[in-house]
Amino acid sequence: CHFNGTVLISVLPSLLGAEFVLGGLGNGLALWIFCCHLKPWKSSTVLLFNLAMADFLLIMALPFRASYYNAGLQWMYGEAMCNICLFMLAMNRSGSTVFLMAIAGDRYMRVVHPHHRINSLSVSRATCFVMGLWLLTITMTAHVFSLKHTNTTYCESFMVDTEPSHNLSWHKFEFLFSFIIPLVVILYCTVHIIGKLRGRQLAQHEKTKKALCFLTVVVVLFTICFLPSNLMQVLIWVETQRRARALPPAELCPALEGMTNAFFLTISLTYFNSVLDPVIYYFSSPAIQNLF
Repeated sequence: CHFNGTVLISVLPSLLGAEFVLGGLGNGLALWIFCCHLKPWKSSTVLLFNLAMADFLLIMALPFRASYYNAGLQWMYGEAMCNICLFMLAMNRSGSTVFLMAIAGDRYMRVVHPHHRINSLSVSRATCFVMGLWLLTITMTAHVFSLKHTNTTYCESFMVDTEPSHNLSWHKFEFLFSFIIPLVVILYCTVHIIGKLRGRQLAQHEKTKKALCFLTVVVVLFTICFLPSNLMQVLIWVETQRRARALPPAELCPALEGMTNAFFLTISLTYFNSVLDPVIYYFSSPAIQNLF
């Protein structure tokens, strides 16, 4: 299905532009601080740096998407550049969730299991671990390069197919998978960290209260940014299955246009997570707090 995207054309260029400016400034500043002011690095710094890198690379692809929507869903940079841009978005969106999951796991080990040997992981070993995470995200999203665009000016990786069996693609499965697994891990780590902190005698101290509040905010923001698009993805798949049995193919695409527009709007919320992540860098690293 190809949609006219009137709503997307009117809303997304300015929204993506704002995300580019705010996210570029925030993550660019974070990368500069990591490279020039945080020395020596710790294993947790390696995770934070790579989260900032994933967010920054994603943000750099947003002007191309804003241009695409501003031109009325007309991609002007060629099919190869289209797939590169879609890959950058997919890889770094997945990378962002994976590194958030790793950071949550790191905090969990330091608070709940403070004497575990993994907490003394060297920077070199942490770097090897991070390279493994990058390899995982690249492997999961590299299929984007195999996408064939029948309309050379239409550049989307998420398409609604009038044949319902074609809608459950690896790309859509990976999109759900890269949200559900990190969400479960982040929730698990957060609940156990909160339980551990509340069990201490210092539970009423101001710093501990702020830590508990911040952990809750991280989970809420992660859910707000990523849950809507995943729910819409599932809803579109279910509705395609249902309506394909009741409507002729010519009427199926118009019937799904509203939900598809809603899905692409919620996709922009996932980019907003990259705008908010610098807040995590600030609260996760006392060294960064000391710079301000």
